[in-house]
Amino acid sequence: MTLSATSLLAACEPSLPPPPAGSKLTAETIATREAPAEHQFKGVLAGKPIHLLAHNCKVYRVDPAEGENVTWTLVLEGDFYPLPTSCLSQSLTEEKGGVTAFIGRQALGAGGCCTGTPKYRTKDGVTWKPN
Repeated sequence: MTLSATSLLAACEPSLPPPPAGSKLTAETIATREAPAEHQFKGVLAGKPIHLLAHNCKVYRVDPAEGENVTWTLVLEGDFYPLPTSCLSQSLTEEKGGVTAFIGRQALGAGGCCTGTPKYRTKDGVTWKPN
C-alpha cells in the first residue's frame, strides 16, 4: 500500500476531537474554552475588540456564533514547509499596542526549532509581519 504526500500530511495535522454526544457546543468552542491563557489574546487592536487563539501553530480570530458557540477564522498560518511538521511551541503576547505570535513548528525527525519564521506581529489582528 502506498500513501500520497497529501495523505501523509493530513495524518500529521491533528484535527479537533468531536464534541461529546448530545453536546450543543462545537469542537471549536470546547477547544477555545480549554486553551491556556498564553494561547489567547482578548483585547482591543486598531480600536476594535478582538479575540485571537493560537491552536496547532496557527492563529485564528474567534467570533461569537449561535448560542454559546464560537467560530474560528484563520488569520496566520506561518511559512510553508514542504515536509511534515509538529507544533513545538505557540503563544500570543500583548506588546506595545499589538500582539506577537510565536508559532514554532519543528520538522518531524529534526531537532531544535523552528521551520520558517516563528515570530509574527500584528497591530490589527488581520495583517501580520515577521518579527
